[in-house]
Amino acid sequence: MKAVFYVLALLMTGGAAFFSFSNKGKFEDQKEIKESTIDLNKAKGKEIEDQQAKLDEEKVNLETANREREQVKQNIDSLVAKGRQLTRDLASENSRLEEQKATFAKLKEAQDKVTEMVKGAGAEAGEPITLETLPAAVQKLEEERQAKEKQVAELESNIEAAQKAVEKNQAEIGRLADRDASRDSRIRRNAMQSVVTAVNDDWGFVVIGAGSNTGFTPATKLVISRDGRRIGEVKPSSIEPSQTIAEIDPDTIAPGVRIQPGDTVILAEPATN
Repeated sequence: MKAVFYVLALLMTGGAAFFSFSNKGKFEDQKEIKESTIDLNKAKGKEIEDQQAKLDEEKVNLETANREREQVKQNIDSLVAKGRQLTRDLASENSRLEEQKATFAKLKEAQDKVTEMVKGAGAEAGEPITLETLPAAVQKLEEERQAKEKQVAELESNIEAAQKAVEKNQAEIGRLADRDASRDSRIRRNAMQSVVTAVNDDWGFVVIGAGSNTGFTPATKLVISRDGRRIGEVKPSSIEPSQTIAEIDPDTIAPGVRIQPGDTVILAEPATN
């Protein structure tokens, strides 16, 4: 019986040793696999870090390239704008050049004309005139022009003095004519005479058959007479071209006398010369 137990114990011990050895081998294998996996993960991590670093570097390079591309684009746009401006400036310069050519052509034409005129002037003066002798000829002409202007100024002064004398004489003639006209007017006024055409005793006025055409004015004092005898005075209040309405001055009417149509109207104060 003991032998059986010994055998069983040996078997159990051998089995345990076998299983222990077997498990140890497996553990070593798992350990190696784990360490290998760890090393692989480290390598992959390092690779990922390297790839990330390269990716970050590429990203920075890309951003730098984008900025450089934008700068290049701006430079291109600036160059295009400058090219357009240069094109416009060139067109403007070409236009100015054409204008200058036209101006030079006109100047050349004017120079040719002056040369011909100088030749003609030299022929008339009996002396040849060239562009070299032109300044002296122009100076001579300028002196002659100044002499002519002086003569003209003297003539204008004489004419002005004569005109002033004529104006003075005309003014004197006009003054004498006005004096004669005024005298004639006074003479005509002294000869003015009309008649009373209507009388309104209620309102105290008369109507006279003469007006402004005859020379009556609001300041004219009129006398009413009959058969050469003074009856009274009237004062014009309304004057029309052919008739006058005059107010009767009651203080000048003789007692018991009334103005009647047909009475004579003359100036109260004859005009003096």
